[in-house]
Amino acid sequence: MPVADLQRGGEMNGRGEAQAFLELRAALGPSGYLDGDDIPPRNHADASVLPPQGPLAVLRPASTDEVSAALAIASRHHLAVTVQGGLTGLCGGATPAPGSLALSLERLTGIEEIDGRAMTLTARAGTPLETMQRAAEAEGFLFPVDFGARGTATAGGIVSTNAGGNRVLRYGMTRASVIGLEAVLADGTVIGSLNKMLKNNAGPDLKQMFVGSEGLFGVVTRVVFALQPLPRWTGLALIAVRDFEAATDILASARADLGPTLSAFEVMWPDYWSMVTANVPGRRDPFDGGHGLYLLVEGHGRDATRDGAAFEAFLEGIYEAGLVEDAMLAQSLSDMEAFWAIRDASAEIEPVLGDHESFDVGLPPGEVGRFVDACRATLARELPASRAVFFGHAADGNIHVMASVPEPGPHGHHAVESVVYGVTRSFSGSVSAEHGIGALKRGWLAHSRSPAEIALMRHLKATLDPQGLLNPGKVI
Repeated sequence: MPVADLQRGGEMNGRGEAQAFLELRAALGPSGYLDGDDIPPRNHADASVLPPQGPLAVLRPASTDEVSAALAIASRHHLAVTVQGGLTGLCGGATPAPGSLALSLERLTGIEEIDGRAMTLTARAGTPLETMQRAAEAEGFLFPVDFGARGTATAGGIVSTNAGGNRVLRYGMTRASVIGLEAVLADGTVIGSLNKMLKNNAGPDLKQMFVGSEGLFGVVTRVVFALQPLPRWTGLALIAVRDFEAATDILASARADLGPTLSAFEVMWPDYWSMVTANVPGRRDPFDGGHGLYLLVEGHGRDATRDGAAFEAFLEGIYEAGLVEDAMLAQSLSDMEAFWAIRDASAEIEPVLGDHESFDVGLPPGEVGRFVDACRATLARELPASRAVFFGHAADGNIHVMASVPEPGPHGHHAVESVVYGVTRSFSGSVSAEHGIGALKRGWLAHSRSPAEIALMRHLKATLDPQGLLNPGKVI
């Protein structure tokens, strides 16, 4: 059994720590407590670039009561806790802080209920996103949150990070789909509000404190999600245009002509497009010749005849307006998968870029084009050896930047970050649009939040977690 000499707001001697481990093992059982060589390597890190960090032990509670018991014991013995879900985060939020326990929610799984009349799904925190999507679809509903890590990302994680994805334009961030939740505070207190009511103004909406807070204030254990009607028709077009101005005109037309059926509007700049189609197997360029920008426009509807006709009329309209250089309308599911595969290939060009930094920034939608131009120009001027590609969810202002690091080591990474986050700040943007802050972006938070806002975050943290035991070193 590991014994560490750690500073946790007070010195913890080996005997006291060993006693805590005995209590945790007794509370969680042999399947719920792992230490030493029994700790799996996966619990050492999330999907970020942070180096692995072994936790003191891994706690694997299978119920809210066990989460409560584990946190109460950790609090009583002044042991820090890093919360882990599907370990798909890109900002180091689930990589264990040095000298902390890892609280994995991998056993807290299962869909408790799908209420067809209320159109809600209630799930435990460790339930994978794809499991919830499939269960909702089997009952004739759409689970509206969707992104590439759907197979491993979990309910608690997507709530704690307020995850986004490709269809935020239509359905909003995860926050928009959370009706109720249950969470456990650092001292083990359970805050239960598994509400199904859309209207509930009986005092402040406490669940909002936990949505997007990355485990700072408590551990989400169960969630009530709002479902949507399952689309009966999907239209998808891949469109090549001359520049971002044409793209903004097309977006305006899509909003006017398609209304609420518009579900996604993705933009890929030529640097991203050419790197993917030239280097990733199976991602061929379907167009002849190069173009200034590439769009994916998607619609979800309930009436295939009416909504399909409206989608085709929209495409005819932007053609007649001279906004389109070339376009393809998906005719089958395989076409849709091929179109989306180009947009979703960012992880597959990482070997081409080599050592790089990935950014997830938010801009006022009207500034997206100018931001990309300014960011590219600043990188070229200050770090001419760096290669960068740009793509993202332009309609909601979320742009992803992948920029190679021209100089090895921390200095090179910091130089790239300074450029991209500096340009982001100059546009009054956000250093994190959908991935969170975690440990990696903690030092850049002040680029997007005022001193007063950060002070309030710290005040809330001190009130709900006075020992600072939950996710130490993350966000603030």
